[in-house]
Amino acid sequence: MTRESMEFDVVIVGAGPAGLSTACKLAQLAQTNEQEITICVVEKGSEVGAHILSGAVLDPRSMNELFPNWKELGAPLNVPVSDDKVLFLPNEKSAFSVPTLFSPGLKNHGNYVISLGNVCRWLAEQAESLGVEVYPGFAAAEVLYHEDGSVKGIATGDMGLSATGEHKDSYMPGMELHAKYTVFSEGCRGNLGKEIIARFELDKDSEPQHYGIGFKEIWEIDPEKHQAGLVVHTMGWPAAKSTVSGSYLYHGEGNQVAVGYVVPLSYENPHLSPFDEFQQWKQHAKIKAFLEGGKRISYGARAIIKGGPQSRPKMSFPGGLLIGDDAGTLNFARIKGSHTAMKSGMIAAETLFNTLSAETQERDITAYKTNFDNSWLNEELNKWRNFGPLLHKFGGIIGGAAAFIDQGILQGKLPITLSDPTPDHALLKPAADMPKIEYPKPDNVISFDKLSSVFLSNTNHEEDQPCHLHLKDSSIPIAHNLPLYDEPAQRYCPAGVYEIVEKDGEPAFQINAQNCVHCKTCDIKDPSQNIVWVTPEGSGGPNYPNM
Repeated sequence: MTRESMEFDVVIVGAGPAGLSTACKLAQLAQTNEQEITICVVEKGSEVGAHILSGAVLDPRSMNELFPNWKELGAPLNVPVSDDKVLFLPNEKSAFSVPTLFSPGLKNHGNYVISLGNVCRWLAEQAESLGVEVYPGFAAAEVLYHEDGSVKGIATGDMGLSATGEHKDSYMPGMELHAKYTVFSEGCRGNLGKEIIARFELDKDSEPQHYGIGFKEIWEIDPEKHQAGLVVHTMGWPAAKSTVSGSYLYHGEGNQVAVGYVVPLSYENPHLSPFDEFQQWKQHAKIKAFLEGGKRISYGARAIIKGGPQSRPKMSFPGGLLIGDDAGTLNFARIKGSHTAMKSGMIAAETLFNTLSAETQERDITAYKTNFDNSWLNEELNKWRNFGPLLHKFGGIIGGAAAFIDQGILQGKLPITLSDPTPDHALLKPAADMPKIEYPKPDNVISFDKLSSVFLSNTNHEEDQPCHLHLKDSSIPIAHNLPLYDEPAQRYCPAGVYEIVEKDGEPAFQINAQNCVHCKTCDIKDPSQNIVWVTPEGSGGPNYPNM
């Protein structure tokens, strides 16, 4: 069956803050200049925001530029930050306050505690009011190319395939979306962005990218304990295993708090379980005090891209652009990526508008780099470029002190740019050489197991469909990863997707793909780089309500 096709000037893959800001800004420019530009946004989530997960404290700088009247338009920025606290946790009971003077990246005066999912829903409404076509529930599954090798557009995934690839009664072929330019804004470790980077060697002059895995839960807490706008960041316990993890507790609206934990995927010990680190952290006296008597209502996890400018690939290629966390624009030192993603999309829109308005249109819009380099976004990211390498090289205490000197005293003007050349997956050490970690069992009051957590993420996949977690070599998990690393996929996956089970008296690698929350950690951390995450059937995955 042949696929139908539609033609647009610009197709945007991903309805996150980067993609939607691109669409809004480009539509605004077209409207202001009385020029017709057709724009389409495709989103794999069942609705806009369904796959969006972030802390989140929003720096409104980009929002102020994109919609100066956002308050009048009803943008869901309802809780200004009222107080900042930074705590160092030496153990599970003690906590020391760290002045924000020593952690300048965590100053949040003028920022807002938000649900990024709700902000994206609002941005989609603005885009549609400007004439943009937004299609949720359609996963961009394939990059299409012209005969000359340039990008032609994308194809959405086929619907109604069985697990063996046969056509079910519900079969519908995907649709081709052709464009003069295709913008990839899939977020961290986008599978099509990954393909584009490899095909056009966009990272040949960059260092390896680096990642973390971030967890988030939303709790409804006792109103007497709730302090709207309070932002708490912590470091230290339980991350005493050569892993510089960080955590947060943000008081939003309606007596809700967002609690979260970020583990860098550069960790060495294959026995480490990021999920259990998060659950253990909630038992700290300072955190538990907020949660006791409350109720957990949401859970989610996603990978975070944090390599900095050193790891950012070339962002243009023949036929399109990489923006947002598909390229790596998050400011890890500030734990903020929404305003940076939005600005990268706005710069893309301005560049695309100028290109589409020109008599001759370049296939590779190299002007995007020039415009990006001349922006406040590039200035901000360069200021914090040494934060990650300092922590990786010297740890939380010495590296943190050096980062304070770099940022607090030198204002990010250290005359050198530090290198961090080893990819995260290559840092795991053999299990036999590393100490085993015994995590406490969940109490089902403050800490919980993976499966009950996944239930709260509203994750759903059609079970009779092709598995979207591909193994390059099906023998590697048992023949290589299990004896050498005690198969770490059992622990780094936050959703219980990977298990070692017994089959006919022998260990077997089981993939529970229906549990997948689309975090991409397996695609990043597998020491053999044997797992490839691809998009499942459209609308599958988590359905986050207010994350």
